Amino acid sequence: MQENMWVQIFWVACVGTAIVASVLATWSRRARYIGRVAVGVLMLLGGAVFNAVNLALGGDYAGFADQAHFGWVTTAWRAIVAPNQLLFIGLLVAFEAVVGVLILSGGRRTQLGLVGAIGFHAALWLFGWGVTIYSVPMVVALVLLLRAERRAAGASATTAPAPVPRRSDQPERLPH
Repeated sequence: MQENMWVQIFWVACVGTAIVASVLATWSRRARYIGRVAVGVLMLLGGAVFNAVNLALGGDYAGFADQAHFGWVTTAWRAIVAPNQLLFIGLLVAFEAVVGVLILSGGRRTQLGLVGAIGFHAALWLFGWGVTIYSVPMVVALVLLLRAERRAAGASATTAPAPVPRRSDQPERLPH
């Protein structure tokens, strides 16, 4: 139980940091970076590594959808994912790892990773009120972070240094 407490503390710290940073990210580059790291680490360690270790130790995901808002989610989960959890949770681990690495990478890759994280968290609401209470503020935070990343990319593109003019005594170079 002690190990589980540390996972929960880590998870709450990442989520709380991401939410606070996302609110400030439009005005603060530091907040944008902190939010990026919090979400990237959450996806990598709190998602991919946690699920990989849990799967390797024989964790059972069969009951994950038992509290779903719709019966068809529970039925589909038990019919498709539960009997093939090595495959589907393995794919989940790969997805979470890729999204985490993309978010931490910077630039357009961060934006792509945030889109992946938004889609992932938007789908979580289906699995019951516990995850809905988590996923709704996370989707808002992720959208705010994506918006801040896009604005920062747009601002840096418009403030890029002008090309150095060619001196008139230099011959013009043609592309090969």
